[in-house]
Amino acid sequence: MTVKIINSSNVEPLLDWSELVTDLIDGHSRPKAQIRDIILSRKDDTLLSRTAWIDGLGQLVKTATIFPKNKNTSLPVINGAVSLFSDQTGELEAFIDFHLLTKWKTAADSLLATKYLARKNSEKILLVGSGNMGSAMVAAYKTIFPDANYYIWSRSLENASIFSKKHAVTLVQNLKKGVEEADIICTATMSIMPLIKGKWLRPGQHLDLIGSYRPDMREIDDIAIKKGRIFVDSFDTTVEHIGELKIPLQSRVIKREDILADFYSLNKFKRKSQNEITIAKNGGGAHLDLMTSKYILKKWKTIHN
Repeated sequence: MTVKIINSSNVEPLLDWSELVTDLIDGHSRPKAQIRDIILSRKDDTLLSRTAWIDGLGQLVKTATIFPKNKNTSLPVINGAVSLFSDQTGELEAFIDFHLLTKWKTAADSLLATKYLARKNSEKILLVGSGNMGSAMVAAYKTIFPDANYYIWSRSLENASIFSKKHAVTLVQNLKKGVEEADIICTATMSIMPLIKGKWLRPGQHLDLIGSYRPDMREIDDIAIKKGRIFVDSFDTTVEHIGELKIPLQSRVIKREDILADFYSLNKFKRKSQNEITIAKNGGGAHLDLMTSKYILKKWKTIHN
């Protein structure tokens, strides 16, 4: 088998957010994925290795390094590598560009939850965090909210201003005001201390939480998590692993049964009313990377076979 080397330049123009969301839905109709995560750390630096096997789809190993101090240089904060293996033979099938996969997997993950949980008439979308994922979320959200108004807030006013001009979105300097006025709030930061206060929330909002990935990380406070109906992409990669849920569970602010469903029960991803607050925690997971990798490989083959 010839190993494919897939990067953004030879496949990204072929990718489509709605198609990928459909493939994620299909992927969750297959046998449940076997997944394992390994996290190693040195102070603020993190090594995260994720593996997945879905019977009938294949196997994947994805390793990421997160070095926050790289932001003070020209180097990316997040780096990594992805290997995709054949379901039939176990042979190495493709190396897929880490940043391309992470962008499309993460944004499609959030888009899937938002599609089911956000109000259909949402008009104001606030992005909290001006990094690469914020850019991807603007493109992804526009597939279901093409006429919405988009806003950006960041702890770095300079970065938020650059983002605002690049993506033609409105700069917000007051986070409290931005949250109070938004219909959808998307957080994509590396914050340890909660940025979003529950007392700022109002009925009918949807919170799309992307940034936290370690047990010590949170983007919303106890009041906020208590106010909303909580959903996750995967119980296995969020509940016991990410501070957004683990910390309020340990302090008994919420109970395990308050986390209502993951993507293996998409029929439960629904609003009970237009006034409730919904919360979706995007924890990722190698099974989502595997589903996304197979989609990317499928699109690559349309022009390279």
